[in-house]
Amino acid sequence: MSDHPLIRATTDRLAPTQLQPQARPAKADGAGSFAAELAAAAGGLRFSKHAVARLERRGIPLDQATVGRLQRGVEAAAAKGARQSVVLVDGTVFVVSVEARTVLTAVPRKAETQVFTNVDSAVLA
Repeated sequence: MSDHPLIRATTDRLAPTQLQPQARPAKADGAGSFAAELAAAAGGLRFSKHAVARLERRGIPLDQATVGRLQRGVEAAAAKGARQSVVLVDGTVFVVSVEARTVLTAVPRKAETQVFTNVDSAVLA
């Protein structure tokens, strides 16, 4: 307990169970399971929270073959000394931090013009 009188007076009135940290309730809608499955399938490649949210929201499908091609694309970019890369796999554009092996975002390929900045390489995987 604290030596400060105000803190001591407040904590003395609390029941012992109120002092224990409360466990966070599990998410009932299954959120987070997509991220867990993605992490398991990706091997050494990580997906940022932003990328996971974009994949889910945009309905971008990822299978083992796609993730494998993405990993090989990131490895090819790393071999050439890239730091930030755009990796195109089928109809999806992935912006990847090559140094951190982290997918930053994912965008489905559309007919409209798309501009990606702060990248130093592009890989067609």
